Amino acid sequence: MDLRKLKKLIDLVQESGIGEIEITEGEEKVRISRQGTAAPVIMAPAMSPMAMPGGMMPLGGGPSAGTLAPVAAPVPEEPKGHTLKSPMVGTFYRAPSPGAPSFAEVGQSVTKGQTLCIIEAMKLLNEIESDATGTIKAILVENGQPVEYGQPLFLIE
Repeated sequence: MDLRKLKKLIDLVQESGIGEIEITEGEEKVRISRQGTAAPVIMAPAMSPMAMPGGMMPLGGGPSAGTLAPVAAPVPEEPKGHTLKSPMVGTFYRAPSPGAPSFAEVGQSVTKGQTLCIIEAMKLLNEIESDATGTIKAILVENGQPVEYGQPLFLIE
C-alpha cells in the first residue's frame, strides 16, 4: 500500500468521525485508529500470542507452579513531569538518518510540536512531536529498539 493511499485513508478517518478502520490488501494490513480528539494513528499488527518473550511459561504451568511464595515487588517511584508515550507500534529512532545528529538530547529544552524522534512502522517514518513544553529529563528508549503502543519514550519536566 503506498503512502498516498495511507494519507487518503487518514484524511477519511479524520473527516468522517469514525473511531477505527482496518484495511487488508493482499498480504498487507493497515489499521488506522483515532485516539480521542488526537490525529489518527497507524497501528502495526500485534505480536502473535504464541511468541512469549524470554521463554515465559503460561499461568499455572511448570513443575514448580504454586510452590513459590509471593514476593512483594518494590513500588517504582512515580516519574515527575510529563511522559511522552508512543502513539504506535514500530521502531524508535532518535535521528532522521544514521550519522545525523539526534532530534533531542537529555537536558535540552523542547517546545510543544517540536519533533523528538521517528517511529518507523510498516516502512513509513512517522515524526513524533512533543506534546508539552519543557526540558527533557530522560530518554526512555534506546535507538533502534522496537516500541509498543503507549510505551513511555521521553520524560519532559
